[in-house]
Amino acid sequence: MAETIGIGVIGMGWMGQVHSRAYRLIPDRFADMEIQPRLVICSDNVESRARESRQRFGFEQSTTDWHEVISNPSVDVVNIAAPNGLHLEMVRESAKAGKHIMCEKPVGKNPTETAGCEKAARDAGVRTFVGYNYRWPPLVQYTRELIETGRLGRLSYFHGRFFTCYAADPLGVLSWRFQSEHGLGVLGDLMSHTIDMAHLMAGPIEKTVSDRTTYITQRPVASAGEGTHFSVAADPGAPGGEVTNEDFASALVQFENGTRGNLEVSRVFPGPKCEMAFELIGTEGAVRWNFERLNEIEIQYCSAKDEEDGYATVFGGPAHPYHSHFNPGPAISIGYEDLKVIEAAEFLKSIKEGKQSAPGFEDALAVANVQSAMIRSWETGGWEDVTSTRLE
Repeated sequence: MAETIGIGVIGMGWMGQVHSRAYRLIPDRFADMEIQPRLVICSDNVESRARESRQRFGFEQSTTDWHEVISNPSVDVVNIAAPNGLHLEMVRESAKAGKHIMCEKPVGKNPTETAGCEKAARDAGVRTFVGYNYRWPPLVQYTRELIETGRLGRLSYFHGRFFTCYAADPLGVLSWRFQSEHGLGVLGDLMSHTIDMAHLMAGPIEKTVSDRTTYITQRPVASAGEGTHFSVAADPGAPGGEVTNEDFASALVQFENGTRGNLEVSRVFPGPKCEMAFELIGTEGAVRWNFERLNEIEIQYCSAKDEEDGYATVFGGPAHPYHSHFNPGPAISIGYEDLKVIEAAEFLKSIKEGKQSAPGFEDALAVANVQSAMIRSWETGGWEDVTSTRLE
């Protein structure tokens, strides 16, 4: 018999909508887990969006007060998809109420707040999960298997990047993502994914030297409750405001196991649309993957015959993790929202089984530790050790 788990979602913008759809699909795509998500209540500070979301996704209730999501006795899981600057208070209240927590990255608006979120959840003993959805493509999971089984040999180099052009147009609106009062810029928005992928593939980062800049310093002011961070102002003469966080960041990194690496992110470079990508080089082979072609991966083994030497393309298929939950054939593509279904299913599975799974808030804290070192490097201009920010 399927176990029913009550869901409350806070923040019904793009990401809240994606999470809501993901929960609805778990009984279909992961029927073997025997989990039945119950969409209890959603909240948004824009009443019309909250009401529309209730009707659209089948929530039993909607509200403009996020506190009502946490206090609802039928809610077992609080799903936080609100702006980063609101996460800490929401996490603390959820943990205090004994609710399990799914939170979009970077969990806190800065590393200090992420540490506060991790402590609150740890002290309360609730299960947590983080929206590091780029972990879940079948071919990314397969690459992890190649590393764990030693097929790539000893790792030598990891190059991770996230180049996306959602803010390349200077008329892209000034949403909360561009304001430091709500959190970091691309260090939180994009580098969090890149660091997490580096940790997944190559292990903990030991030290880093980093740089950042802001290329577009003014943007048209956004209208509350309208559009997404992809929105562009229709009127070039619309009132403007200052961008107060970074839109490019890069870093050299050294991993604890001796692997060297390079991480870089941007929201303003034209060309790449969603180039969340990595190259991984080992003593016995190499792999490269790009989210823009998420159902393909390139692999090269040093043992290949001379006439076959070089990268070969492998297409995702049922032989790779999770793929068969979505379709039965190779090279039949899955997409972004399928990754969020996998993510939601793995989280609810951890609740059903009563154990913490990755990535939880501990993994988000590990990312925050690296972000802290990068911020210190911005100030000192030199290499900085990655140290723990865990609160006792």
